Amino acid sequence: MQIADVLRNKGSAVATITPDATVRDLLAGLAEHNIGAMVVADGDRVHGIASERDVARQLHQCGAALLDRPVAEIMTALVATCAPGDQIDDLSELMTEKRVRHIPVLDDGRLAGIVSIGDVVKTRMEELHNEREQLHAYITGG
Repeated sequence: MQIADVLRNKGSAVATITPDATVRDLLAGLAEHNIGAMVVADGDRVHGIASERDVARQLHQCGAALLDRPVAEIMTALVATCAPGDQIDDLSELMTEKRVRHIPVLDDGRLAGIVSIGDVVKTRMEELHNEREQLHAYITGG
């Protein structure tokens, strides 16, 4: 299954935040959308990704003053990305290798969606369920 199939099922909407927004704004956005990370972008240009993990690590070092700092100071700038034509199994390996849970999808350099580890697990579970049903139908002749 390709990343494009996952986006077709879940949608291509991506919660983004600008690099100059505050960490307080980031936390509000994460809570509002009930998500774990936001792509840091100006329009379609991706600058990085900022996650709950990034906030927690910096909060430990900086304290409450962190809330008024720009997201650009805490974001992960070297972002692993994928393309709509990439395979979901390859993305799963990339997430494991890079130890990340969210990967922006770029189509010709433009932000086209985001895939989370939850999306990968859900997709794999659906594939396993379908395979099981097909095997059952084959075995029972129905």
